[in-house]
Amino acid sequence: MTNYIFLLVWFCLFFSACSSINDPYAEGKPLYLRHCANCHMDDGSGLEGLIPPLAKADVLQNAGASAACMIRNGLKGKMQVNGIEYDGEMLPNAKISDVEILNILNYINNAWGNQRDFIKLDDVKTALKGCQ
Repeated sequence: MTNYIFLLVWFCLFFSACSSINDPYAEGKPLYLRHCANCHMDDGSGLEGLIPPLAKADVLQNAGASAACMIRNGLKGKMQVNGIEYDGEMLPNAKISDVEILNILNYINNAWGNQRDFIKLDDVKTALKGCQ
């Protein structure tokens, strides 16, 4: 019985590790769905004319770790994304951790056709210290 339990635990750990090898951004997806998808939609398409898309968004192209400030502190006012002007408010997510923000950013940056560099935790922490 003990061998069976050991084997079962090992099997679960092995396949868990393999799934994150196949999708290194998998940890960010459930966080995105919980904290962001209500407005930006499950597919990152936004809400036409009201909420900007995250899928193929030019604003995120060069934002890198500084996008962490947008998640933590929210946004208010006019913003242009992919040539369309949005004027609304994104509420802050002050209670989510730096690691959760990192996982969300890396997921967003590599979902829905986005292909951006992997962001490191130190870069997120530095960006969050510099937020205004």
